[in-house]
Amino acid sequence: MMRQAVKLVEARLMDPEQAQRELAELRARVAELEAQVAAQEARPWQATGYYGAYYATTGFMLGALGALASLFFNVVGSLVVGQHPLRLIQVYLTFPLGEQALHLEGGLALAVGCCLYIGTGMLYGIVFQLVLARWAPQARLRERLVWASALALLIWVVNFYGILSWLQPLLFGGRWILAEIPFWVAAATHLVFGWSMALAYPLGTYTPYRRVTDAS
Repeated sequence: MMRQAVKLVEARLMDPEQAQRELAELRARVAELEAQVAAQEARPWQATGYYGAYYATTGFMLGALGALASLFFNVVGSLVVGQHPLRLIQVYLTFPLGEQALHLEGGLALAVGCCLYIGTGMLYGIVFQLVLARWAPQARLRERLVWASALALLIWVVNFYGILSWLQPLLFGGRWILAEIPFWVAAATHLVFGWSMALAYPLGTYTPYRRVTDAS
C-alpha cells in the first residue's frame, strides 16, 4: 500500500497538495487496519456455541465418578446377598478370561478388572456428557435424570442383548455375562451410572471466561 502511495505521489507531481492529502489518507487507513489486526490478535479465543471437545473431556473425567458409584452399588449389593464383593468384576472378566474368571478371589486380575471397569465408565461418560450438553443443557435435575435413565437403559440393551449375547459365545464359548448377571441388576447398575452422570453434569458445564472489562 505504501508503494501505491509513492506511485500516486509521483503521478501527481503537478499537484503536490492533493498528493499529500491522499498520502495522509492512505497512512491513516493503514494505521486503522493495523489497529484492527492487533485488536483481533489480542482477543482470547472463546467457544461461542456447542463446545464438544470440552464436554468430551469433562465427560471422560466425570465418567470415572459414575463408574465408581455403580461399582460401589454392586459391592454393597453383593455383600448383602452373600456373594463375593467384586462379583460384577468377576463376571465381566469372563469376556477376556472365560469361565475361570468366575473363580477369581483376589489378586492382580481383579484389580485390573476394576481399572477396566472404571476406564469403560470414563468412555461412557463422554457419551452422557455430550448428550446432556446437546439436548438438555439447561434442564432441571429431574429432566436430566430422565435423559440419563433413557440413555443408560439404551446402552444396557445394546451392549447386553445387541452385542454380548452373540459376541461372547462366538469368542469364548459361553454367555456368562447374560447368565450370571440378572437383568434387573444389570439395568440398575447402568441406571446408577446414568444418575451419577446427571447429578455430576453441572461440574462439567462450559462457562466462558469473562474479564471485568468485558462484563461491564
